[in-house]
Parts: sequence; C-alpha cells; structure tokens
Amino acid sequence: MKKIVSAAAVVLALVLAGCGGEKEPVVKIGVYEPASGDNGAGGKQETLGIQYANSITPKVEINGKEYKVQLEIVDNESSNDKAVTAASELISKGVSVVLGSYGSGVSIAASDTFAAANVPAIGVTCTNPQVTLGNNHYFRICFLDPFQGSVHANLANEQFGAKKAYALAKLGDDYSVGLSNYFIEACKRLGIEVVFEQFPDGTSDFAAYVANAKNNNADVFFAPTSIEAAALIIEQANTQELGIPILAADTWDSNVILSAAKGTNVDIYVTTFFVEGSTDAKVVEFVDGFRKYLNSNAMAKTNNGGDDEIAAVSAMGFDAYYTALAALKAANSTKPEDVKAALPSTTYTGISGSITFDKNGDALRDVAYIKKVNAQTGKWDFIAVQKVR
Repeated sequence: MKKIVSAAAVVLALVLAGCGGEKEPVVKIGVYEPASGDNGAGGKQETLGIQYANSITPKVEINGKEYKVQLEIVDNESSNDKAVTAASELISKGVSVVLGSYGSGVSIAASDTFAAANVPAIGVTCTNPQVTLGNNHYFRICFLDPFQGSVHANLANEQFGAKKAYALAKLGDDYSVGLSNYFIEACKRLGIEVVFEQFPDGTSDFAAYVANAKNNNADVFFAPTSIEAAALIIEQANTQELGIPILAADTWDSNVILSAAKGTNVDIYVTTFFVEGSTDAKVVEFVDGFRKYLNSNAMAKTNNGGDDEIAAVSAMGFDAYYTALAALKAANSTKPEDVKAALPSTTYTGISGSITFDKNGDALRDVAYIKKVNAQTGKWDFIAVQKVR
C-alpha cells in the first residue's frame, strides 16, 4: 500500500507541474553600486532611482516575448580592491547588462572583469573619462569631468572674480584627483592660480586643509570629494569661518550636504545632472512619484538619508534603467553580447534629457546645473544652467 501511495503522489506531482505551465521568463540587470564605504550614501541613492524605475516598469518585451526584469544588486563597498569580486558576482548571476557605479574608481577597477565576460555596463554618474576610454563595453549617461572642471573654473572666474583657487582631493582617488586636474587646467586657461593638496585615505580632521586655503588667500575652495569627507570639510569651514565659497562637484548633491550645511555660514555651490522645478510632464511625474515612493517605503527612505529630498543621482539611476531596457529591446535578445552590440545606437529621452552615445560610449551631454545650499532653509537654491562654451 505504501508503494501505491508513493506512485500516486508522483503522478499527481507530474500533473500539477503540467498544469502550472512554463515559468515567467526573467532578464537580469546587474546593479553595481556602493552601499558602504566613502560613497555608500550616494550609491544607495543611485540604486534607489533604479529600484523605483523597476517598480514602475517591472517587465520588458524582448523580441515579442515579455520578460520579468530582475535586479541583481551587489555592494562594491566603494573599494577598488573589492570591485572585481562584486563584478564577478554579477557575472555569475547571469546578468545581461550592468548599471553603475557611483564612483569612477570602482567602475574603472571592474572594467576588465566585465570586458572578459563580454557583459556591457552603463555608467550612471561615473564622470572620469577613463571609464569608457579605449574599450567597447562601458557606456555612460552623464557628463564628463573635463566639462565639469571647466564649469567650476568659469564659475570661479565669472561669479567670484577669482585670481587664486584652492583645490583638495583624496590621494589615489581617480575621481577627485582627476576632476581636480581638469579644474586646474581650466583655471590656468583663465589666468587663475591654483594651490592643490591631497589628503590620505582615512582622514577625519580637515582643519589643516581649511587653514591652508585661508593662509594662501584663496578666493574659492574647490572640493570634489566624497560625501563622507564633505561633511567634515563643511564643519571645519564653518568653525574657521572660511569666508570663501566652496565649489563642489556632483558627489555633493546630497541631502547629507544639506543637513551638514544648515545653520552654518558656509556658501556651497554644486554642479549636478538634474534639478527639480521643471514643468516638463515627465519630470513632474518622476518627482511626485519618487517622493511618494520614498514616503511609503521605510527602507527606501532610510537609504535616502531619512528624508524625501531627491538627489540627482536618483534621477540618473532612473534614466539608466530605462536606457538598459531600450538596449534590451533594440538587441531583441537577453544575451550580453547582443545587448553590447545594440548599445552604441540606443537612444532614450529621459527626465535628465536626451541620451545618445558618441564613439567612446559617452552620452552627448552639454549641460550642467548649478545650485547652492540655502543654509537657512537646508534646501537647494537653483542658480543657473551651464552649457559648453
């Protein structure tokens, strides 16, 4: 009798399996971002934009077949040393395309790993030219550091009449050192002298650097550093009454900066990829929807720094997700090599503007937004749109 029951159970299981039909096909998009380390706060906000887009559009039609889009998220820990391990994890999960990373250094460090596996990657806000230079697998949707450095040099010249600038970067960091060099080059063309210093990893006291900027009689303080270092710099700038504007790059576009600067006497100007306030229907829809998403999801709000301020990196993550979907549709395939082949001609018009790639895989961007921290309200004040000269 026991054998009969077992046989019947097997038959029943087969019948039920047949009735269930095929499982829904899945296409995997890798999310290669820092959730810890120096850039953890920014990486979480960039990931939030991707996750929000996935919550709105969880499926995509590829070659006439509907696929569920599954995000595979790894933490590269803001570390070049951990980059290969994180990238390899995504490859082992069978992703068709990768998004990220916040932070040019970790993007560069993982590049060869993605190339060896023939998996394409789309950089979201990694602005160093080296990310895409000399390869055919890394693309990006943001502006580049030569442009961003020039924007700040022009701001220093035109807005503040600067004759001398102080620039501070993290030693060995591809992003901050690279961007500082572009700023210095642009300043030289404008006749602005630059005092350049670098701080070592693990620095927690920036008193000496702020003092050096003051002692050198600098007219502006250029700081393309991580969010973690930014809060400490702001603290010292306020304590020592720096008295000159801090010009900061896209990494400082964060509610962490707003919180650190609120109630201080520090003037902070930031270049960024996206600002609220546009009357464009797509932008309004994103802003309203993303804010509701943050306020209805406790974990999302925590990852956003505890409030519903919208960072530009979240908007860029949102656009990167849809760019990846456009590439999958254009490829008519989930095979990474087919997606890579389709990416050069992929176009998408997002909330941050039109995305079209040049021969290097870089988006054809010619606009940056400049905004300033309102130290009284703890909010951003929009200052200007800056285009390529």
